[in-house]
Amino acid sequence: MEKQHKKGRLHAIERIRALLDKDSFVEIYSGVRHNCSEFGMDKKEIPYDGVITGFGTINGRQVAVYSQDFTLQGGSLGFLHGRKIADIIEAAVNARCPLIGINDSGGARIQEGVNALAGYGEIFYNNVLASGYIPQISIIAGSCAGGAVYSPGITDFVFTVKSLSLLFVTGAKVVKAAVNTDITDEELGGAEVHAEKSGVAHFLAENEKDCFSTVRRLLDFIPHYYGDKMNQTRNDSRIIPWNKSNFSKSKLKKITEILPEKQNRCYDVHEIIDCLTDDGEFLEVHAGFARNIVTGFARIAGVVTGIIANQSDHLGGVLDCDASDKAARFIRYCDAFDIQLLTLTDVPGFLPGPQEEQKGIIRHGAKLIYAYAEATVPKVTVILRKAYGGAYIAMCSRHLKADFVFAWESSEIAVMGAEGAVQILYGKDLKSGSMEFEEKKEEYRKSFMNPWTAAKAGNISEVIKPEETRGKIEAAFAFLADKKDTGKIRKKHGNIPL
Repeated sequence: MEKQHKKGRLHAIERIRALLDKDSFVEIYSGVRHNCSEFGMDKKEIPYDGVITGFGTINGRQVAVYSQDFTLQGGSLGFLHGRKIADIIEAAVNARCPLIGINDSGGARIQEGVNALAGYGEIFYNNVLASGYIPQISIIAGSCAGGAVYSPGITDFVFTVKSLSLLFVTGAKVVKAAVNTDITDEELGGAEVHAEKSGVAHFLAENEKDCFSTVRRLLDFIPHYYGDKMNQTRNDSRIIPWNKSNFSKSKLKKITEILPEKQNRCYDVHEIIDCLTDDGEFLEVHAGFARNIVTGFARIAGVVTGIIANQSDHLGGVLDCDASDKAARFIRYCDAFDIQLLTLTDVPGFLPGPQEEQKGIIRHGAKLIYAYAEATVPKVTVILRKAYGGAYIAMCSRHLKADFVFAWESSEIAVMGAEGAVQILYGKDLKSGSMEFEEKKEEYRKSFMNPWTAAKAGNISEVIKPEETRGKIEAAFAFLADKKDTGKIRKKHGNIPL
């Protein structure tokens, strides 16, 4: 413990106690010891084989937990260490409760050879079995290398802590030896790298206390197992028709003032989310990664709702490879646990250019389309300002089986913006000077880009005013509360473009 404290870190058992409700932790398999006799290991005593496992409560509800002890053999994973983790995952599945792993490990225990790898194999297999049935949360509380990074990679939510968390397949020294590149461990796999660039981490905390607090908050939002309805309590809006007196009048006024007058000006979509959610309560997921799209959990009329929104304030809300991946992963999580989805659309299209094409924007964009089309939970979409081209379809349009699509009166829905469309349609006339560009652009916008054109074709459920939005989505979700998917084709599973 002293070694950890000198580094400004908590010990494995202190982390468990800080995370769980006071005095709720019950340890299991504390008597396990490694069975390796090679390389002098027969003379080494490693208490609980370097990982503490057990269960307790968070906010009064059961969770399973494990915490690796870096002070014992560097937290390295041997066969029985791995089996203890695999067993607690299995126990969490059987008990139908979330699993939280506090990871602080140098990787496979080299002295145990392939047996250590077998331990990892059992963990990975159980992670996959648990996926979609119970939430799996990984806290990176130290340096995790090699096989130690792949279990977190499978789990639903990864938490990192500034100046503490490190994740990489191989560390800086190996990178130097293998490819002759000088880089620090922090630059290679630090908390900010994974929260902002790689997208491996969903949450970035200032310190361990902040991290544990956010984990507890997340567990207040999400179902604790597939079929859990405890966090899905709907208020009286399901019985009593929504009216303005049920909701903050200041929010209704504010939402009409958020969009800039000019279409090419940016705004922060968080302001709109705040106007639509109960008490403005919103837990953002992946906040630092692919910031052109916003994902997170909120409550609407008391019901937990997954929100996906284009962020005008970053790259104009355009869809690129990372944004598509981020949103698709979030959508699939919500669908797995029956969390209703609200999509707020303001998208100019998919990001053009050789860089995105070479990264595979077609494949990544297809993931987003697949995730929305596959999701069977209640899906409500609001088009705030613009929805162009394939991105209009991809952002949960009626064609991907959104249950209801509402569009604000000032929104624009088209194959592309007016400028590009006019240049394609009237290019020759514009060059000859026989036609006025601005005049044609305004004519095209009024005739083809307004939401009523889409509404006439049945592609929009209703054109609405901004101040009507909360009422419409609340009523729509109340209507869809007992939605059941009846149109499934019998098959094993589809093939998502990974």
